[in-house]
Amino acid sequence: MSNKDYLKDIHLIKDMMNRSSRFISLSGLSGIFAGIYAIAGAIFAYFYIFPSDEQPLLINSAPYNGILILLASIAILSIVTAFLLTTRKARMNNEKIWDITTYRLLINFMIPLVTGGIYILIKLNSQHYGLTASLMLIFYGLALVNASKYTLGNIRYLGLAEILAGLICAAMPGYGFWFWVIGFGLFHIIYGSIMYIQEKRS
Repeated sequence: MSNKDYLKDIHLIKDMMNRSSRFISLSGLSGIFAGIYAIAGAIFAYFYIFPSDEQPLLINSAPYNGILILLASIAILSIVTAFLLTTRKARMNNEKIWDITTYRLLINFMIPLVTGGIYILIKLNSQHYGLTASLMLIFYGLALVNASKYTLGNIRYLGLAEILAGLICAAMPGYGFWFWVIGFGLFHIIYGSIMYIQEKRS
């Protein structure tokens, strides 16, 4: 057996191990769409939902409820889009989408995310709004980093970028809206575009 055959066998074994231990069907397009949804939602909120400087953001007020509904809508749209595109990619590659690796990825992703969501709601109900954008970025970044060991791609780097943006945002609370747009909008589009280009090359 030649060296080329040995290298080919090693590559096949490595590929099989990755497929059995990591979720590899994530779609780059889902990241692009998530970023577009976030930016579109931010534009809508900026012009139609945010209260004026003279009106404080009060619990159960129209702007408060509107922001919560908008955030939930963006999250749902992003999740549904990711599910549809990832399922489509898995079928095209003859891969399973639901297995033990998928469940591990979701569990490790959801633990920091749900914890952060509950904590943020507690702070909002206490009318502490200043660090909301920062906390969202940090906990989302932690969720990505925590789940990154169960998938391929650059999700870990996206998570680290979100955490960094959240920490900078915490030091500049008056710019929370813009950091939210950068973290959930621009970073997703950049990450999704890189993944999409890599998918086309592979």
